[in-house]
Amino acid sequence: MLSENKDFDKEFVFKSSRSGGKGGQNVNKVETKIELIFDIVNSATVNEEEKKKILLKLQNRIDKNGMLRLTSQTERSQFMNKVKVIKKFYSLIDKALEEEKLRSKTKPSKTSKEERIQSKKKNSVKKVLRKVNLKDFSD
Repeated sequence: MLSENKDFDKEFVFKSSRSGGKGGQNVNKVETKIELIFDIVNSATVNEEEKKKILLKLQNRIDKNGMLRLTSQTERSQFMNKVKVIKKFYSLIDKALEEEKLRSKTKPSKTSKEERIQSKKKNSVKKVLRKVNLKDFSD
């Protein structure tokens, strides 16, 4: 993982609020929903090249101020939601910073070319037969 050797924890801002998840009366009383806010533009942990990649790949999760906002509200405790949202953050960052593999062009093999031509001939014969059959019935 690329983000393992970086410590983003100092730059996280957490907000809590009441969630709609499981918990019965606990949901109505305790603020268990956690929102993680990370300022990508002003981050000291991420270099300029990585910032560009993150801003490009996570653009639908980032607001106009350059803040990445993630929420978790599935668990009954605030702590567990905090752990979940931090895991989600690291997996998103890893995915965004992952290098894409370049696709190497390959030529079609002789047999695949021949198979393609055979299937085209087969289809053309089908269509010719359809035309012949339609002419027979039109009289």
